[in-house]
Parts: sequence; structure tokens; C-alpha cells
Amino acid sequence: MNAVSVENLRKTFELRIGKGFNRARTEVEAVNGLTLYVPQGQSVAFIGPNGAGKSTTIKMLTGILRPTSGSVEVLGLEPWSQRSKLAREIGVVFGQRSQLWYHLPPDDTFELLARVYDLDQREFHQRRDMLVERFKLAPFLKTQVRKLSLGQRMRAEIAASLLHNPKLVFLDEPTIGLDVVARQELRELIREWNRNEGVTVFLTSHDAGDIEAVAERVIVVNHGRIVLDDSVSSVRKDHLNSKLLSVVFHSRPQEKQLHGVKLLSADGLSRTYEVDTRIAPVPEVIAEVLNFAPVADVSIEDPPLEDVIAHIYAATPCAFVG
Repeated sequence: MNAVSVENLRKTFELRIGKGFNRARTEVEAVNGLTLYVPQGQSVAFIGPNGAGKSTTIKMLTGILRPTSGSVEVLGLEPWSQRSKLAREIGVVFGQRSQLWYHLPPDDTFELLARVYDLDQREFHQRRDMLVERFKLAPFLKTQVRKLSLGQRMRAEIAASLLHNPKLVFLDEPTIGLDVVARQELRELIREWNRNEGVTVFLTSHDAGDIEAVAERVIVVNHGRIVLDDSVSSVRKDHLNSKLLSVVFHSRPQEKQLHGVKLLSADGLSRTYEVDTRIAPVPEVIAEVLNFAPVADVSIEDPPLEDVIAHIYAATPCAFVG
């Protein structure tokens, strides 16, 4: 059974251009004939540049917007006409918006949500205790949200979205603003919940690391259309084949050209290299770079997702015809 079924989905908005009585009406098509199916239990990354139609699509999937045409079923329900019923079956986390009460500790918000969803108190306490343990919330469970770090808040946010045992979770930029350690911890929790509990995950993110760590499938959209729908392993092979290696040396390095490595920037004793992982394994490159000069710091990052998407678009020019 599919958790999400979308067929020929379209959404247009009417805009007025000009001033006063001379304003002209025009239509903007945010989503243009989208068709996709997400099986239950799958983890999907739904990505694209700003203005691609991601947010509009998610608003239709969650019942906030009604489509202009086409059909949508989420967990067998029509989102906009059965929104109250759907709300009990899905969880939603927005990285920029909080469902936790700012001046209350997470534990109090959990109690409020239990009443909103009319949860059986015994089952709620069992599930809350399990989430507290799994997400390591105990040290700050009774601390006001406004005093939490961003990483702590996001762990509590996702736990809150899972309190009512949803079958599908929408995650919109869940790791935005987090440091490296917190980001990795959150990715592991999402991946674990998807694999162990069978929760379907619908993820949007501008972080390529989120996609690699959490999703098994990638759907790329642009101008309201799907331009790529493939497994993460295939996308990694074809498009996520480079890493950024940042190095700070103690003294001026004696550099040499390395096969599959491109120097992107040099600022004083700092260097940033792009490593083509199809040609040069990262551990081997690091070993070579360590011979350039004594090293003070080394970090490895994924390229910006915008670069990855640009590469995908360049490889699929036919997607933009019409």
C-alpha cells in the first residue's frame, strides 16, 4: 500500500500585476502535473531549488492547500477534505517553526499534545517514556524550551511529532542550523525510527548529508515538475561523487598536484580542495595532504546541495523542455 499517491497534481495561483485600475491578472503554476507514489515505510528526500514547488506540494499533501486539479491520497485519505482525520495519522516538523511552547518545558507540551490528540493516558505515558529514552531527552525534559540549544529543541520537536504514533512524518529542513555533532545525531534518530518502526519519512532539505544519511530515494523537482526520481545509491554514484576537504596548516604547505583533486581556494594557511571520490579515495588524499606541511585542522564536507542539484539539472536537460 502507498503512503502517498499523487496523480497529475496541479496548483496555480492568481497574481495581479501593476497598480490601481490598470492591474492585470496572471496565473502562476507552482505545481505542474506532478505524479508520484511513496510506499509505506519508505524514506524519501523531496528536493529542489527555492521556488521549485516543494512547499506548495507539501501543503497540499498535508491538507493546508487544495489543488487546482489532480488527485492526492495520503494514507488513503484526501488531505483537504479529511484534514482532521489525517492530522491524527501524520507528524510534521518544520526546522524554522516550533510546535513546542516557547516558555514551557517539552514535558508540558507533550502533555498538551496528548490531550489535543485525545491519547489514552497509559499509552501516552508509555510512548512518551520510550521517546524520552530513545531521543535522550531526560536531561532537559523539564527545562523551558527557550533555554534549550537548537539541537536539543529539534530532538524534542521530532519526539513531539511522534507522540501520537503517526504512520507518516513530514520533515522540512530538520537539521537546519545544527552543528555537526547534533546534525549527525538527529540523522541517526530519523534513520533508526524509519527502519525500526516502519514510519514513512518525507524529507525536504538543502543539506546533501541529510539525504545521504536518511533517505533511500530522491525526488528532484523544478518548476513544479519531477526532473529526477531515483534511489539514493544511484544518485550518490552519479551526482554525489565529490567531497570538500578543508585543511588548515601550521606553516606554508609544499603542495603538489594530486590526481582527482582540485584546489578550490587558498587563504593564508587554509586550503579547500574538491576531491573526486570516483578517482581519489578521501583517506588516500588526506594522507598525501598531511605530507604538504604540519596540519592544524582537517574537515570533510559534502558539496552544497545547490551544486548537486545543478549537476542533476545539467545531466537532465530534457526535463526543462516546455
